[in-house]
Amino acid sequence: MPTAVLTDELLATIHSRAEQIDRENRFFDDDLADLKEVGYLSAFVPEEFGGAGLSLEEIVNEQIRLAGAAPATALAVNMHHIVVGVGRMLNEAGLEAGARILKDAGDGHLFGFGISEPSNDLVLFGSITDAKPDGKGGFTFTGTKIFTSLAPAWTRLMTFGRDDSEGEPMSVFAVLNREDGGFTIEEDWDVLGMRATQSHTTKLEGAHAPADQVLCRIEPGPSAHPVVWGIFSHFEILLAACYTGIGKRALEVAVETVKNRDSVKNQTTYANDPDIRWRLADAAIEMDGIYPQLTLAARDIDQGVDRGALWMPMVSAIKVRATEAAKNTVEKAIRACGGRSYYNSHELSRLYRDVLAGLFQPSDDESTHAAWANVLLGPIEE
Repeated sequence: MPTAVLTDELLATIHSRAEQIDRENRFFDDDLADLKEVGYLSAFVPEEFGGAGLSLEEIVNEQIRLAGAAPATALAVNMHHIVVGVGRMLNEAGLEAGARILKDAGDGHLFGFGISEPSNDLVLFGSITDAKPDGKGGFTFTGTKIFTSLAPAWTRLMTFGRDDSEGEPMSVFAVLNREDGGFTIEEDWDVLGMRATQSHTTKLEGAHAPADQVLCRIEPGPSAHPVVWGIFSHFEILLAACYTGIGKRALEVAVETVKNRDSVKNQTTYANDPDIRWRLADAAIEMDGIYPQLTLAARDIDQGVDRGALWMPMVSAIKVRATEAAKNTVEKAIRACGGRSYYNSHELSRLYRDVLAGLFQPSDDESTHAAWANVLLGPIEE
């Protein structure tokens, strides 16, 4: 069995808070304090840097469990684990920037993730934020980042921008320190679901990263560079884990509900209704196909398996399948549980709102199909 950091008791406590935090649209401060106390924020950090040294496969399993308890808490913590995963890949490649990330994470710093930008569908593969060199190997960043999870609490922020100083545009990835300032957080997170993430818009206003906090300066676009591949692979796999946890929890709620919901017409519980049984079995079958895909992909990333040009389309497809399977499962659970699940106070109502966030997070269905079409058929001929 994979190593576990999160106890059933802690998950039950976190679960007990989720409804109120969502209703009040506030940050998960208490969850975060508990997760820090048990060492979960350093669980993915190698032991030599002060962490528990869990593998990606083990973190995936933990994130599935955490998402079942509180999806928004899990989604926000995903962003921290993504940056730690990048640090691991950089460190394994012998790059000092990786060791700095891992040391900071081991020392208790919380990493935010400032990549997405308004109306920029290149996402990771090209920025519209200005990255201006300071002449000493560092950069200042000016631009707007959206969906910046952990906004109230991060102490380090991974971000990137575009440097045009030498003619051809280059992507610059760096880590910003909260205490250095140069940014404004707009408290604008009033959304349908995943409310506890408090993923406010962050305006970078000349935020400075000195040379030793610059991770790389590379050509835009898909890349095997450990920063780009590290972000992409961990983002997709950990998102898939989060939404898998939502689907798993929705099925649990539905099973418990139909066992205790009486049918006046049939004079028995809904658990004996053939249509309900088929619907929940259908959801379980769809979810069952996700777990081995997630496990194998995470294990192969841990072991440095090279799938070449297929890697990015593959992990994108896992994220899309996991999100769609979870969304379908939540919908089937709602159908099985009846009208009461339409009330905001019902857990399935919150799970439905939370699972929809997966539709907006990259990779989306369209880009994943385009990537696979390019693998199968080559680029579209001009």
